[in-house]
Amino acid sequence: MKDMKIICRCQDVTEQEIVDAIRKYNLTSVDEVKRLTRAGMGHCQGKTCRKLVEQILFRENGFLSDEDTWSISRPPVKSIPVKFLAESEEPFDAVVARGRGGQHG
Repeated sequence: MKDMKIICRCQDVTEQEIVDAIRKYNLTSVDEVKRLTRAGMGHCQGKTCRKLVEQILFRENGFLSDEDTWSISRPPVKSIPVKFLAESEEPFDAVVARGRGGQHG
């Protein structure tokens, strides 16, 4: 029976799937694992599973790539204070569009 330890809860990726991908395709970076298995591509963008994937890569390869030692996780959205929206005199859609760098109306 294969190991069913879930590493990426967002995408339901198991440790065994990651190990299999690393061995089959000689993966050396978290980004390669992410692209092939989808681990880290869920809602949290690797916030909870990235360190686990790094540990698995280190265990399998004996090293971490330079790419992994310098990379950082970036959330998909930038939070803004609710106060910013509540105190705005502009319509909500205009504030959101401006925050995205777009034009409204």
